[in-house]
Amino acid sequence: MALEHSELSPRELAVRFTDEKGYFVSEASVYRLLKAHDLITSPAYVVIKAADAFHTKTTRPNQMWQTDFTYFKIIGWGWMYLSTVLDDYSRYIIAWKLCSTMRAQDVTDTLDMALAASGCDQANVHHKPRLLSDNGPSYIAGELADYIQANRMSHVRGAPCHPQTQGKIERWHQTLKNRVLLENYFLPGDLEAQIAAFIEHYNHRRYHESLDNVTPADAYFGRAQTIIKQRERIKRQTIEHRRLQHRNLAA
Repeated sequence: MALEHSELSPRELAVRFTDEKGYFVSEASVYRLLKAHDLITSPAYVVIKAADAFHTKTTRPNQMWQTDFTYFKIIGWGWMYLSTVLDDYSRYIIAWKLCSTMRAQDVTDTLDMALAASGCDQANVHHKPRLLSDNGPSYIAGELADYIQANRMSHVRGAPCHPQTQGKIERWHQTLKNRVLLENYFLPGDLEAQIAAFIEHYNHRRYHESLDNVTPADAYFGRAQTIIKQRERIKRQTIEHRRLQHRNLAA
């Protein structure tokens, strides 16, 4: 598994092995095995920790969404801007759009997709998400304010010069660029395809330590507790199996 998924850390390998093989192995054991076989390498990308959380911690999906732009350069083409809506509770990427500008219209287009994907555009949804953004021109525009009001949402903006407020989406941008920028892109469609592939991996395959090692999709769609309980059962069964083995060897 380590050779097949060389991009995974010892923590991620340990969790995936437990989930797929039904047998518990600790992160420390995986690390020792990898080190013994000279399979521990320094990452070829920057690893940062998410900044301080927003002062009011979310307790469920779609309670608050973080949104922001980040940029990519396409050789011979110019700059493209990625607009993302990330669920604060689960870190699930609900919607995204690769744009040629950073206008309020690009923000509202991404929010339209997020509202539809989450089901929050339905009339019977009483608690619409709060939107957390920075103070960029597109986020303080009157067009966005009108959109927020029309969709019965609320908007919170971080303090100027204090990006820590949006630590989760900043961390997402760094994670995305660590992978996507390993390649050069000459057409917007090529970049868009690579972003789509990584978002699929990030949402559905990448274990998050801050989410008790479940994926954002597991946390967003309410599967986390079932998965965590199953892992606990596997761990207990594995420990009991090892004890029986030791007893049999000692007998």
